[in-house]
Amino acid sequence: MTENDQGNVPSRQRKRFPGISSRAYEHPADRSALVALRKLSGFDTAFKALSGLLPERSLRLLYLSDSVRVSDAQFIHLNDMLRDACYILDLEKVPPMYVVQDPKPNAMCIGLDEPIIVLTTGLVELLDEEEMRAVVGHEVGHALSGHSVYRTVLLFLTNLALKIAWIPLGTVAITAIVTALREWFRKSELSADRAGLLVGQDVRASMRGLMKIAGGNHLHEMNVDAFLAQADEYEKAGDLRDSVLKILNVLPRSHPFTTVRAAELKKWSESRDFQRIMDGHYPKRTEDKDTSVTDSFRESAGHYADTVRTSKDPLLKLVGDIAGGAGDLAGDLGGRLRNRFGGQGGQKADGDPAGDGKGAGGRAGSGSGDGTGDGQSEG
Repeated sequence: MTENDQGNVPSRQRKRFPGISSRAYEHPADRSALVALRKLSGFDTAFKALSGLLPERSLRLLYLSDSVRVSDAQFIHLNDMLRDACYILDLEKVPPMYVVQDPKPNAMCIGLDEPIIVLTTGLVELLDEEEMRAVVGHEVGHALSGHSVYRTVLLFLTNLALKIAWIPLGTVAITAIVTALREWFRKSELSADRAGLLVGQDVRASMRGLMKIAGGNHLHEMNVDAFLAQADEYEKAGDLRDSVLKILNVLPRSHPFTTVRAAELKKWSESRDFQRIMDGHYPKRTEDKDTSVTDSFRESAGHYADTVRTSKDPLLKLVGDIAGGAGDLAGDLGGRLRNRFGGQGGQKADGDPAGDGKGAGGRAGSGSGDGTGDGQSEG
């Protein structure tokens, strides 16, 4: 079927990704959680059956009665963007989208039975066409990943757990749940930012949109490169006290900070993974059922280990140095033990009549120790 048949011809030619799986753009930490949830047979069905306990029906009626539904007759340009985004990401059913009167720039994708996309007037008035296209793609990415279902479900579980917080140690348990939930929320936002880039296919427009959300509609006063420099300064500036403050600042948030989102998106746009998707090589939806939960969690763990190893943040650098030091120490001890006990087996090293391992064999042991140290540091 051609774009003309769909009736949603974009303003410029964009690549389309037939059958693309959301795993193609999901952040590793987001992907591991989603893969695990998708493997739970009947999970979605069971909680959709409980939708009567959730305010979803009320929200649908509220948006229908007190906001403007995007269609061929209202907010036509947004409707074209929505249909285009669904076409590019091959989302079969176009979700309903509403515009609500709210000066604060915001957008969200909610719902159990079917996702609903909501945009505020503050956001619509703030962004230009290409910037808005990335935002619409962002929300369609949430829909394709199933974030609206899992977010609603997990919020329901959290609210339910709060009602039993009077149980001894309940507050500690709830805090842990909420903290983990928000961490996943933040990673799911990074995933959706990537989906927005796949839809808009204009990284500078994505950057501008995030910059405007942070600083308002004063584009002539702002600069994308300077904005990205802020993210770098934020990551590496300060000492351990600042690192702790960063953690405390981000814990209550459902979204990463805008400079961090911009930096993460730019990094992904320059990655081999992004280029492979643009070249047409990506995981397909038909393969989702065969995805390994173990492999997904391994990728997530590898991502966090890589973050610690490469971060410029003082606290994470300290953690990485400690881990690296522990790995080097373990490698050194392993080499010494192999030297001592391996050399007593009577096998002589090159020209070493005593066979005490002080020749080439000793050097080999030391080399093995260094390798072990490097491996543990990276892990």
